[in-house]
Order: sequence, then C-alpha cells, then structure tokens
Amino acid sequence: MKIAYVLDSLNRGGAEILALDVFRNAPRHGLEMTLVATGGGTLEDDFKSSGVEFISIKRRLPVDLMVVKRLRKVLIEREIEVVHGYQAVDTLHTYLATIGTNIKRVMSFHGHIPDSKNRLSLKFLIPRMDANIIISQALKNSLWRDDGLNLEHNLKFIFNGVDETRLDRPERDIRKEIGLNEHSFLMGMVANFYPAPRKDHLTVCRALPRVFREIPDTHFLFVYAGGQNEDKNKIKACMDVCESEGISDRVHFLENRFPAIDIIRALDVFVFSSFHEGLPIAVKEAMLLSKSCVLSDIEPLIEISDGGKHAVLFRTGDADDLAEKLIGLLGDPQKQKELGESGHKWASEKFSIDAHIRSLKALYQELAAA
Repeated sequence: MKIAYVLDSLNRGGAEILALDVFRNAPRHGLEMTLVATGGGTLEDDFKSSGVEFISIKRRLPVDLMVVKRLRKVLIEREIEVVHGYQAVDTLHTYLATIGTNIKRVMSFHGHIPDSKNRLSLKFLIPRMDANIIISQALKNSLWRDDGLNLEHNLKFIFNGVDETRLDRPERDIRKEIGLNEHSFLMGMVANFYPAPRKDHLTVCRALPRVFREIPDTHFLFVYAGGQNEDKNKIKACMDVCESEGISDRVHFLENRFPAIDIIRALDVFVFSSFHEGLPIAVKEAMLLSKSCVLSDIEPLIEISDGGKHAVLFRTGDADDLAEKLIGLLGDPQKQKELGESGHKWASEKFSIDAHIRSLKALYQELAAA
C-alpha cells in the first residue's frame, strides 16, 4: 500500500519522532512510504536513513503554489493512495495538491494549536479531510475548549506509539560526561522551550531550591532541541531563577548535546511539567525505560498515566506541590522501583509502535477502499 507523509518541519519533537518510528517499521506492515519534506531540521539525516523515499520540496511562501504543483506531480506519479499531514501548513498544501484526485487525505492532531492563523486554517481543513486522527480524548476536549476546533468530522482515535527497539542502544555514562558523581540523584525533563504556552519549565525551576535543600546531592537536567524554534526568553527566565536561587551549578541546560534517550536512561526520576499536551512521546519513552515519572495533573497526562496509577501527579503550575512530590519520591526508592515497573508494563501494552501502525494501516485500507 502506497502512503505519503508531508512534513513541513524535520526538527526534533514528539510528532517528528513518531513519524520516524513509523517509517522505520512500516515495511514490516506492508506499507510503502514516501516522505515529502517542505522544510528541514535537525532530524533530516535521520529521516533520510530511515528507509523511506525522501523527497525535498522547499516551501518559500506561506502558501506556495510551486510546492502544490510539484507535490501533486509526486503523488500522482507514485500512485499514492493516502497522503498524511501533521500540521496545518503541510496539510493545506496536501489538500490543494490532491483536489480532483482520488487520493485520500488524513491529518493528525498531536497537541496545542499555537496561533489564530493555524486555528483558522484547521477550521477550513477539518471538514475536507477523509480522516482526522486525534491521539487522545483529552486532546480532543482541549482543542474544542481552548481552540474552538470541532473534530467530530471523520474522527479517528489512534494512540501514538514508541519503537522500543530504538530505546535499546548502548549506554553512555551521561553522569561522567557532564561531570556528576555516580551516586548523585539525577532528575530531568525532556521538552523544548516552545514560544506557545505549552511546556512549564519555570515551575520546575521554582520547585528545585526546596528539593535541593532537603536532598543535597541532587541535580536536574533540562534537555531541549535548540535552534530557532526555542523561546530564548523562556530559557533566560529559567536560568535567571536558578542564578538568583544559587542553584545554577546543579541545574544543567543541555541544548541538543545528547540524544534524549541517553538522558532519560541516566535519570532516577523523570519530570514533565506542562500546560497543554497531546500524548507526549517523551513520557512514554520514560515509562518504557522503567523510570518513575512526576507529571502535571493536566488531562492528557492523567490519561497517559492511567489516572495517576503509573506516575506521581502534581498540581499544574504549583512549585510547592511539585517540590513536595519530588522530595517524597526521591526519599522512597521502593516507590521509584514500583512506579518504574508498573509504568513500563502499562506503556508496553498501550503504546507500542506496532499497535500504532496496525491502527494506521487499517484506517488507510478503509479509506482506499471507499
């Protein structure tokens, strides 16, 4: 079955990591994949080596008719049956490129919509898709409540997944590489500093002074992709808090320095503080690596942890509550072990890449036969 993905960004993020996992595993499921990239990014080499046919058509305008023309030619020549987009901009170009063809259109929703321009585009596109994939009930509720997006038209729920074989890589001594004692407690958060109000690194920074006072030999890592998509003001605000509290030597900002998986594997506790989410890949990776997780109590993170059964939840934006939960968990090795084990079992059952691709393939076949 011939499927094309169109991606406008190849930077490191949850949606892009998911696409990579799909491409690497698609042949085992009988899917012949083509990727049309209308932009670049830090993961471009990874996509090129993923086994997918890689075609670059650079977008130079918000709505680029040359991209539409060349994309249409690619889709028709390769007899693509279904084309799949992840964002408003790439899906708009796929819609225009497939007008008057029998090619089916699919769009996925992975998280918060950053601005009014994208929301307006999505309101136009949603009823024109053959399927709109949403990765969680919580995200569906949020997109309606916060962004006014009605996703009832051709709605399909498909959990995103993680390729566990990608997590099985040679261990690196991260602690040694960043100069830490092997016996130190190590916590961390893998999340980009997006300009939109999505991740909440600042609450973590405000919680850490109390944690460090209670448990002295403790460090924290912030891991993010870096580049032009990061909000430098948010990074500076976090660094300023750490500087004013005298904890800069124990809070490490690692911009695109290590693979996220290597960092997560080195942690004692994985923290994810956020305001808006889809169903974040990084949390699933941490669970699959048997890490105890401390998560904001927003609806998607409650859902991903099965109502808090497989993670510790703290009140969103509440630094005091986060500090209390971290101190309690760091002081209880048995609870860390139990959460890590239960989280791994839960994530393995619910969020495998094979389950994700099987659901995608069933949808693609249903659309192609219609």
